[in-house]
Amino acid sequence: MKVRILQTDWPTSEEAIKSVRTAVFVMEQNIPFHIDFDENDQKATHWLALNNAGLPVGTARLQHDGHFGRMAVLSDYRNHGIGSLIISSVIKHANRLRLPPLYLNAQVEARPFYRRFGFVDTGPLFQEAGIEHQTMRLD
Repeated sequence: MKVRILQTDWPTSEEAIKSVRTAVFVMEQNIPFHIDFDENDQKATHWLALNNAGLPVGTARLQHDGHFGRMAVLSDYRNHGIGSLIISSVIKHANRLRLPPLYLNAQVEARPFYRRFGFVDTGPLFQEAGIEHQTMRLD
């Protein structure tokens, strides 16, 4: 499955970012809209995965302090390497800009995915939006 990974920002791509995150987090995982979308969206760098038709199928964001998050891929597009392409692009970007070490709050079932990229568990498990999470860090 071919996709194009695009680095973008909130003002440019708000509608596309919202379409993916609403489908995954709000509709599929029942996370309240006001929890998923916050003031950090305006300041973060975002990534979009676009399919052959140019439609958004995946997204993630990176804050300037190294906090990676809001990684979402539409259900029909999962297990095709799209998440891997997104996070690889984010890691390259962070390294190029010499940002602080990356960290994220992974849903527990997503930890094996992030471990493949060198992230390690840090701290205790915790609940966020009713879902068990683990903070992970990449040095």
